[in-house]
Amino acid sequence: MSEADMQTVEMREAIRQALTEEMERDGDVFIMGEEVAEYNGAYKVTKGMLDRFGPQRIIDTPITENGFTGLAVGAAMAGLRPVIEFMSWNFSFVAFDQIISNASKMYYMSGGMFNIPMVMRGPNGAGPRVSSQHSHSVEALYAHFPGLIVISPSTPYDAKGLMKTAIRNNNPVCFLENEMLYSFKQEIPTEEYLLPLGVGDIKREGTDCTIVAINRCVHRALAAAEELASEGISCEVVDPRTIKPLDIDLIVKSVRKTNRLVIVEECHEFGGCAAEITTQVQELAFDDLDAPIRRVTQMECPLPYAANLEAETIPNVRRIREAVHTALYR
Repeated sequence: MSEADMQTVEMREAIRQALTEEMERDGDVFIMGEEVAEYNGAYKVTKGMLDRFGPQRIIDTPITENGFTGLAVGAAMAGLRPVIEFMSWNFSFVAFDQIISNASKMYYMSGGMFNIPMVMRGPNGAGPRVSSQHSHSVEALYAHFPGLIVISPSTPYDAKGLMKTAIRNNNPVCFLENEMLYSFKQEIPTEEYLLPLGVGDIKREGTDCTIVAINRCVHRALAAAEELASEGISCEVVDPRTIKPLDIDLIVKSVRKTNRLVIVEECHEFGGCAAEITTQVQELAFDDLDAPIRRVTQMECPLPYAANLEAETIPNVRRIREAVHTALYR
């Protein structure tokens, strides 16, 4: 692909392109949420879309997550394809009953009569000093419930391709972004592309230790791998991209090559995505492991407000390096 076929965009622009392209392709797609229209979105993901599509398809809502999520479930049952924005996935807890009791179960409970083709998107995980109530990472929470697809991209390329796939899917999708990555830039194709669900990506090849990292932690894992390379340690960084469905085959293939595994995520350790990946790897590749699997997660406490404590509580490069050293008995 030539340079003329590529464009450099921020993560927010890549998501906006996906939303715009899908709304132009399908008149049943609409966007709804707090400040998505007049204010252009809290993080400017929907900038300019009100002028382009009008107030019937870019809809500002009151501060009523439970209400507009329920409205979206009903709209999906009626054949539309709503995309709702949670200003933060922390606020999705207000709509938990609609997401879990209705969105995730309606297809099953109706005997296949009602698909729920809706996408729920917004920033997830810790932001800069937003403290305990605004710093949850919800991948493991929503992946626990059958009926929900959970996507957690780390790059603009992945975000655009997966968002387009999500909007076309006939099931409810939790699309987990990160506000610290909205300004992250990358070259992506100018022509249309989609990425399949359940297919991970190797962000860096290596031979000594596999690091499976989720969302923003991918970039910290890559930084740690770069530092470890100076010590002669070769790390392979695997990005699942979708948490459910999970590309366990890619992870196992990497572990069979490196014989060691470190998993990095912003969920808490107890019951997190790392716990599930650990279990599946041990079921499928136990004899290939030369060391216990290590986890680097958000510590088992509410996230502190103080910047120095926040930096120690969430996964950081130092903690990832230490986990790799432990896995390698160094």
